[in-house]
Formats: sequence, C-alpha cells, structure tokens
Amino acid sequence: MPTILTHAAVPLAIRLGLGPAALSARLVTCGVLAAMLPDLDVLAFHYGIPYAAAFGHRGFSHSLLFAAMAALVAAFMYRWLQTTFARAYGFIFFAMASHGVLDALTNGGLGIAFFWPFSTQRYFAPVQVIDVSPIGVSRLFSMHGLAVLQSELFWVWLPSISMALCVLGWRTLRRNTTAQNNQND
Repeated sequence: MPTILTHAAVPLAIRLGLGPAALSARLVTCGVLAAMLPDLDVLAFHYGIPYAAAFGHRGFSHSLLFAAMAALVAAFMYRWLQTTFARAYGFIFFAMASHGVLDALTNGGLGIAFFWPFSTQRYFAPVQVIDVSPIGVSRLFSMHGLAVLQSELFWVWLPSISMALCVLGWRTLRRNTTAQNNQND
C-alpha cells in the first residue's frame, strides 16, 4: 500500500484541477478521509484476522462495492457537504476507489479484492511501480520508508499534480476564450 497520506493525492488533485467552486472544502475533506478509510482494515491484524481473509488487509474495505456503499452514505449528506447528491456520490466513490487502484500499483502484498463479495480473488495492476509501504509509523521513518516516500512522490504526487494543473490550465484557457468570444459579439 502507499502511505496513508499519499491516498489523499487523488481527491486533492481533483480539487486543484476543478477548483473550489466545483468542490466544497467539506466535500474534499470527506473525499480525503474516504480515500484513507480502507486502510482501517489493518486493525484486522490486531484481532488475528489473516491478511488473505475477506475481512483482512486489502479485502472487502478495498472493494468497489465498499466504495459504492460509502459514497451512497456520503451522498445522503450532500447538503452538509455543500454540493449535489450526484457530485457527492461521484467524488466520494472515485476518492475511495482510488485507494484500491493505488494499492494495486504497489510491488508488495496480496493484491486487492476489487470485486468482493462476488469474488475473493485479489488483483494487482499490470505494472507495479509504487514501492509498498511498511505497516506502522515507526517503520515509515526507516531507510525503506524514505524510499517508499520517494517512490510515491514520483509515481503518485507528481502525476496527480501534473494532471490537476493540466485540467486547471484547460479550464482557464476555456474560460478566457469564452470571455473573449463574448466580448467580440
């Protein structure tokens, strides 16, 4: 898995690209938390649940169904999130589903149970470029942990920020072109 903080990259990059008018601060905060939520399954280790079990690490909480159900709960809070039902659902689903996708890009672990409960099979992406994060805060500040952070910077944060800036640039260009066309009319 990438570090817990790197899972925030996707919702934060979407906010950067779309801007505050499209996504409220409350919705983005909820999206960041949703992107991190699946890793609460590491508590399963404490209760003796095996890693490979459906309720183990990278199991049900990393599934698309779990993301869909969590997004539905969040969508019903759309007024508090200062958005629409559909936007709350889509953003939270995408933020939470991105967790499993990022984990599938790592080079360690047992894969992701994307299709739980319909299948317990676990999947990796065709390429696994992100160094898997050590579990535990103390291990994160080791030499291996620093290598993981460097890998995440290169494979997650920089591409996310680059995409967000491209979207932001496209939106700005489109807005300026529309304003210029309106002046010429």
